[in-house]
Amino acid sequence: MRNPTLHDVARAAGVSYSTADRVLNERGGVAEKSILRVQRAIEELGYRRDIHAANLSRRRSYRFRFYLPQGDHGFFSVLRKAALDQGQARALDRVNVECHDVPALDADALARLLNRIEAGDCDCVAIVGADSPELGAAVARLADLGIAVVTLVSDVESPARALYVGINNIVAGRTAGRLIRLAHSTRPGRILPILGKLGVRDHRERLQGVTEVLREADGITLLPPIEVLDRADRMREHVSVALAANPDVSGIYSIGAGNRALIGILEQIEVPRPFVVLHELSPHSRAALQGDLIDAVIDQKPAEEIAHALDAMKAIADGEIPPQAEITPTIFLKDNLPGPTGDGEHA
Repeated sequence: MRNPTLHDVARAAGVSYSTADRVLNERGGVAEKSILRVQRAIEELGYRRDIHAANLSRRRSYRFRFYLPQGDHGFFSVLRKAALDQGQARALDRVNVECHDVPALDADALARLLNRIEAGDCDCVAIVGADSPELGAAVARLADLGIAVVTLVSDVESPARALYVGINNIVAGRTAGRLIRLAHSTRPGRILPILGKLGVRDHRERLQGVTEVLREADGITLLPPIEVLDRADRMREHVSVALAANPDVSGIYSIGAGNRALIGILEQIEVPRPFVVLHELSPHSRAALQGDLIDAVIDQKPAEEIAHALDAMKAIADGEIPPQAEITPTIFLKDNLPGPTGDGEHA
């Protein structure tokens, strides 16, 4: 059975095609009784407009902005590349993608950048969320301007944000906890959690998840987390101090970035080394898995994340309800690594 067309709507409403078109596109100049007849016909027929065709006829273009953390972070580098690649791939659909750098783990700096956006500058914005009153206010301001905000990777505590696209970070932390428990099924353990910053929601939620699981395990102690701000120098300094103070550490859960420095530390540890779980597949984490320096990588498939985000941003710009898009992460072990150029791997 074919889908109803606007001609069908006009016929059912007893109006001309041009009148039905004016009602559908809210161009005015139509009597109220005709508007009601067209609206009733649309509902009764189940008519759905072809947004793509309508946009082409109006030469509609989309302007989307991504504000992503900068620095030596392979994960965010691939997010940026994926956004630009998707922009090129969707150019025929008149999608324009801009990427803007933001200082890593600095929610207030992100808020200041968002506050420079004015009405009409873009259709939708994607950010990596964090806990900050200033950032929440900036998101609410954009919503008041009619510019929707989509969060990636980490959410923001603001009812004004339109949609979160990413993994469930509490579940990711619980997954890490399950892996650590399996590794300690026949022995006690002391686990060192490493995170970037507690003020970043995804890091805090992953810590919450691993804590929930390990709290239930007999004989496993979760040490106080150390914050390294996703910086290699702080990773080297603080992890080295923590391992020297706790030589019996049997497990490490690295929640954030800066893992190149962690891998460098692990290379200096004599066997038996701690059981190590970290996030995001990269050439460095791949090599560490293959070299038996770490044991598991939880990857959130950043290219897929960007594609879902752009689908949602386009739907929002078209006035439609965006599709829910929770990403299911992949657990990589030494034995199930994809090819060196596999989707999702990042430098």
